[in-house]
Amino acid sequence: MILNFLQENNIAIDSPFEDGQYAFPRETDDGYCIFLDKVIGKCRIHSVKPETCVAGPVTFDIDAETGKLEWFLKTSKICPLAGSLQKDRKAYHKHEKSAKHEIRCLVRELDAEALRAILAIEEPDTVKVAEDDADPEVLAKLKS
Repeated sequence: MILNFLQENNIAIDSPFEDGQYAFPRETDDGYCIFLDKVIGKCRIHSVKPETCVAGPVTFDIDAETGKLEWFLKTSKICPLAGSLQKDRKAYHKHEKSAKHEIRCLVRELDAEALRAILAIEEPDTVKVAEDDADPEVLAKLKS
């Protein structure tokens, strides 16, 4: 869907996705999402962006040993929206609710291999903000 959107809108981006089990947007050499238009500070594919971007700058990890779904907030270095949300707690909490919903749906829908691929992605420019119990079905998927 994203590749079609790029083509239909004449947006030229070479190799927009990282290679691997789960297609996620590639980062530029300076750590920004390949779809960020740095001139205007907005996403070029906003209307068709993937679930992880809808949830962004909230991201996650799953600790299968503790059974926790850990929530992280990206830093403003890699996501301009993060800086805005850090300054406006009311907006952050509203976004957090939506982001958690999107991520929970994503982890339930993915097969075990794709979910493991996502969890293997290092995200050093994040800060842990919360944790919740992970869905038992998701934990079982990871242990299979």
